[in-house]
Amino acid sequence: MSVIPMTNRSQRNNPKRPRALFICGSINQTTQMHQVAAALPEFEAIFTPYYSDHWLMVVLRDLRLQEFSIAGHKARRRCLAYLHSQNLRVDIDGKAGGYDLVVTSTDQIMPRNIRDKPTVVVQEGILDLPNVFTGLCKRFAVIPRWLGGTALTALSLQYDRFCAASEGYRDFFVSQGADPERVVVTGSPNFDNCERYYQNDFPHRGYVLVCTSDTRETFKRDNRRAFVERALGIAGGRQLIFKLHPNENVKRSTAEIKRHAPRALVYSSGSAEEMVANCQELITQWSSLVFIGMALGKTVHTYFDLDQLRKLVPVQNNCAARNIAGVCREVFEQRWGWCPPRLALAPDTVDAEVAG
Repeated sequence: MSVIPMTNRSQRNNPKRPRALFICGSINQTTQMHQVAAALPEFEAIFTPYYSDHWLMVVLRDLRLQEFSIAGHKARRRCLAYLHSQNLRVDIDGKAGGYDLVVTSTDQIMPRNIRDKPTVVVQEGILDLPNVFTGLCKRFAVIPRWLGGTALTALSLQYDRFCAASEGYRDFFVSQGADPERVVVTGSPNFDNCERYYQNDFPHRGYVLVCTSDTRETFKRDNRRAFVERALGIAGGRQLIFKLHPNENVKRSTAEIKRHAPRALVYSSGSAEEMVANCQELITQWSSLVFIGMALGKTVHTYFDLDQLRKLVPVQNNCAARNIAGVCREVFEQRWGWCPPRLALAPDTVDAEVAG
């Protein structure tokens, strides 16, 4: 693991170039952070996997009881593998310090070492439904917010700006208690130009795609047999392709699918977005991929309420990363009273592949 050696401003090669810490998470969140950083070339970008300094979270992670979440070792390894593959600078858990700006992929946990920094939160995708802890977390501040799941997104109020994927999501966050002055609509970098996924070399066309979720790995109910049988009914004899969630137990899930749908193709890797682009019809459980299908005009099936989802679909503006970068510059200038000189974006500014 590479950790940056600098610890304060006096050690920088260029003291006028501010340093920004990008807190990642899943591959989807990590590629979004990469795109935002690429749109801020005047900032010195340093990345870290998602982390918590809450003692209970640290203990659970060390005991490998967080492997179902972005705080677990598995997600951290995937994140670091991506960051190193892109030759990005890494500072594990932001320990080097001295940051002038923080951009994070969620406000479920806001570590103590970033709470005094100007902070921008970037929405990733679809949210969890409320669980048994969600209401309790809202009522009692002593209960850790992460127990309430992503249903509590944007409600920490420990940020300067929250970048929402759509007007529908902004309205939702505000209705749940977010400060309307801090929530801005920017779009979501991995969901703001779904047409680009048509440019792919995935070999299949015209099938029914089933994107599963890591429900059992996250301790939710999942009647996988009933779900596969429902997919067979929707397909009506058409080719079925299953794309497994990255967190799923591949061996178990593949065996279950093959038991009930032996002719189905099962993929545990590859671009789910490109698979959505090539399908005729999309079936999901709790996946953000439903937004890709809706944006591309596919017939979709999901456990979520479709009428509500239509209001929440991320805006298709093809400039979400640049919009978020603009919000970052505004937050930085408001806090520090100056802004670094703008630099031109490289012509090959990252357009990262999302891994489901």
